Amino acid sequence: MDSFEEKLIEQLFDHKDDKYKEFTCKLIPTIDRDSVIGVRTPDMRKLAKSLVRAGGYEGFVNSLPHKYHEENFVHAAIIEQIKDFDTAVAETERFLPYINNWAVCDSFSPKCFAKNKILLLERIRQWLSAGDTYTVRFAIGMLMSHYLDGDFEPEYLSLVSGVMSDEYYIKMMQAWYFATALAKQYDSSVKFIEERRLSVWVHNKTIQKAVESYRITDEQKDYLKSLRIK
Repeated sequence: MDSFEEKLIEQLFDHKDDKYKEFTCKLIPTIDRDSVIGVRTPDMRKLAKSLVRAGGYEGFVNSLPHKYHEENFVHAAIIEQIKDFDTAVAETERFLPYINNWAVCDSFSPKCFAKNKILLLERIRQWLSAGDTYTVRFAIGMLMSHYLDGDFEPEYLSLVSGVMSDEYYIKMMQAWYFATALAKQYDSSVKFIEERRLSVWVHNKTIQKAVESYRITDEQKDYLKSLRIK
């Protein structure tokens, strides 16, 4: 462990909140509670910004795996601030195999990706075929964040529906994606429900999440309910 990492861990422990640690452990049951310090997200993001301004974090991002959940969160927040697309992708791909929970995965979104959507799409296609749960989840999350508005194409729905996995955290992200797609691109996405192109679990979970959304009309909700698979 280099001096940078030692200092970072010391700073994280300075922000330790025991009650928040308990909350985090309940929220993310898949991680070892001993790896959780208990630091709130705004504090970690502020810390990451200060580290980027100060510089010298290269050794830290090169030293994987990290011991603490919060180190992973800070690592992701550092990558988010990289302005060069190729560098951000390289650091993302080095980091993705070490993400071990949905919270770090879903909070991770490099800012420069939004300005390089054509190049990003090529990477997303590769990540979707990865064997790692959180790399696939991250890829679906990127499609949900960047390609359901002005850059939407119906083929992207097929990319997500084509992911075959029994992993809960992948299936849940598929459902989240399609529920969001129903809110933003209803006419294209409802066909996947009508034609039962999703697994039964994802199909029904998508409908559940869509029915809970305020962005979908009551008429659409009633129709979706009628399409549940019993």
